[in-house]
Formats: sequence, C-alpha cells, structure tokens
Amino acid sequence: MSLEGKVALVTGAARGIGREAALVLAAEGADVGVVDILPEVEATAAAVAKIGRRSGTAVFDVSDPAQVHEGVERIRRELGPIDILVNNAGIVNNVAPIARMSHEAWQRELAVNLSGAFNMIKEVVESMAARKWGRIINVSSVGALGGLHNQVAYAASKAGILGLTKTVTLEYAREGITCNAILPGLIATPLVTAMPAEIREGAVAMTPARRLGETAEVAHLIAFLASDRAGFLNGTEIPIDGGMRLNFGALGSRREVRETWRRP
Repeated sequence: MSLEGKVALVTGAARGIGREAALVLAAEGADVGVVDILPEVEATAAAVAKIGRRSGTAVFDVSDPAQVHEGVERIRRELGPIDILVNNAGIVNNVAPIARMSHEAWQRELAVNLSGAFNMIKEVVESMAARKWGRIINVSSVGALGGLHNQVAYAASKAGILGLTKTVTLEYAREGITCNAILPGLIATPLVTAMPAEIREGAVAMTPARRLGETAEVAHLIAFLASDRAGFLNGTEIPIDGGMRLNFGALGSRREVRETWRRP
C-alpha cells in the first residue's frame, strides 16, 4: 500500500485524527503537508520529518478562501502538487437545541466543517484532474446519518459533507480522482477523552463494540482510501464507529439518553 512519491495534505492536523492520519500517511511513504488553525501543528510536521518524509506546514482558517489559497500555495512550493487531500478540520463547539442556537454559531460551524472542505477541494481538484490522479478523503461523522440532539449545526454540516463527496465523484471520477467520506463514531481524541465520564460512558454503552475507537484505526482507513488499492471505491460513505449507528433508532427514542447529552 505504498504511497511513495505522493504528496498528501491533511487539515486539522495539530491533534487527534488529523495528526494520526499525517503520521500514518508518512509511514506509508507520502510526503505530508499539515494544516491547522493552531500553531501546534508544527509539532506534527516535526513528527512527520522524524519518520523520514518531507513535511510542510501552514497555519490558516479553512473557512476563509483567501487564507486557503495562500496556505495551499505555500505547501505546494515546499512539497509539490497535492495528490491526496484529507479534509479533517472541524469544530463541535456549538452545543444547544435548535431554538437556542444562535445564527452566528450555526454559520460558524457550517463555515468550518462544510465550506472549509469545499474550499480545500476547490483549491486542489483541478490540479489533480490535470495529472489524472487524486484522492480526496472527507471526514464526516456517524452523526450525519441519524442527527444529534443539541448539535444541529454539527450534524447538518457533516451531512452536507456526504452530498459534497458524491458530487465530487460525479464530476471528477473520469479524471482519475476518487472522493470518499469516512464517518467516525466516538474516537478517543483529546476532545473526547476530556468529556465528562457519564457522557463518554453513555456513548460507549450504545456502541456494540463497547469501547471508543482509536485514532490509528481511523488513520489506517484514510491511508487505504488514499492508495491505489482503493481506486474503484468512489463516492462512498464508510462508517468507522464500532456499530454505533445501529443503535441510532433506539437512542432517539430514549429520554434518559437524550438528557445525558443535553447541555445548557
């Protein structure tokens, strides 16, 4: 599954799934550009270099098209044309029922989670098409399938990623580009492990695997989708959730679970 000679670009790479994806792609042979709004992304770039691959870094907000253009150009100058794009950057900061979610919070979450992925794809897809090879992996969420109480902006933005993924496939599959979405369940990222124990345990209880997923498990799925072995997988939605989605119907009907996830 060698990615030797390929250049990958991973957003949201300062920590969690993005950082792990950058390291696994590097271990598979890719040179990796890492992007985040957090300057700590420099540590990910250093870890990529320690593996023995070239790395490049850019700090910018994916929701701003001008910043995206400038940042991606910087990565291109350092590493060359982008072959693999991992759209992982996202926020889940706005927790409130629909009636109490502000317009500003709604707009911000869609701007980062959905428009950010669009901005990144728009910046690299034509170059991929010109070379007749490209891999785009969009990180959605299992919440895109069943909705999430008190997280309407997050669920809607991650559902939008699925439509974006399919449309890229329809428009660019003939150009040698694949575009697929992965849908993580609850993964043991720093954000998740910092959750109150009762919330985390409630989520684990509704996951048939009865555990959190590991960032490495998600990263290895990303690396597979970036490889030639996945060349005929296109426009797909791949849950990586330990079976969590199978309990969404039961979750939505259980008042005690809804209350467990409620926020002020």
